[in-house]
Amino acid sequence: MIYDLLIIGSSAAGAAAGVYAARSRLNAKIITVDTGGEVALSGEVHNYLGFPRTNGIELSQKFNEHLAANNVVPESGVWVEKIEKRDNIFFVNAKKGDEAVQYLAKAVLASTGVHPRKLGVPGEEEFRGKGVTYCTTCDGPLFRGKTTVTIGGGNSALESALMMSAIAMKVYVLSKHPEMKGEKVLIDNLKNKSNVEIIGNAETARILGEQFVSAVEYQSTVDNSIKKIEAQGVMVHIGMIPNSAIVPPEVQKSKFGEIEVNARCETSVPGLFAAGDVTNVPYKQISIAVGQGTIAALAAVDYINRLKS
Repeated sequence: MIYDLLIIGSSAAGAAAGVYAARSRLNAKIITVDTGGEVALSGEVHNYLGFPRTNGIELSQKFNEHLAANNVVPESGVWVEKIEKRDNIFFVNAKKGDEAVQYLAKAVLASTGVHPRKLGVPGEEEFRGKGVTYCTTCDGPLFRGKTTVTIGGGNSALESALMMSAIAMKVYVLSKHPEMKGEKVLIDNLKNKSNVEIIGNAETARILGEQFVSAVEYQSTVDNSIKKIEAQGVMVHIGMIPNSAIVPPEVQKSKFGEIEVNARCETSVPGLFAAGDVTNVPYKQISIAVGQGTIAALAAVDYINRLKS
């Protein structure tokens, strides 16, 4: 079968595109590693219109309900490896479990999102899942009443520390910057928490432990001194890397590896669209990803209609 539109990823951008594709009566399909993506891993969400207070899991469930209401059921467990275009048809090669699968489509939307950037310090890989996590929403409750360290200086680190302030006994925040870089309201909120200590000018040096994490060492960028924090949990939130390796090599990317798109979410390859955090559009926000997914789906409708004419 050759689909009109194949959507890769079912988080904010992919879900929005799926709804609009269904309403446009496209023969569309969503394939994804898992449902929800980075939205499901978000903490509390206070800035998505119509939801004054929610969280990533609840919001991703609402997205899935909206897809289901339009008879769209994403196919999960699909790892896309490569996208090729031949004679106006896209060949998408993937794996589902150990099985090689291939999907054909007239147009493709890459809404593949991002994955966490790693620290690259000793102990990080050794203690991943044994105290080191990149998803505070997922694993934070495991550290109730314990001491944790959140590493990072932006909004995701702030949200992590705020969540842990209600769970952990003590929360340390290590930032390589002199001051936190996120939204002022989040910074002010965090500074008002009595069990939170923010440490600036701190470069994480290594993560210590035996079977599980027991401490974090960091180096002061002011005097180069090495200091240690006794802790049982480490939340790493130092940025994201776009999942853009699957697109053809002729697709233009930014210096950060983001897929470059125009105002219609078109890439440099006709028929290949991109939306959400994987693109070079600034301000990685859920509402922006939803808007891009909408644009991409409507632009794909135009593209497919031109192919038919």
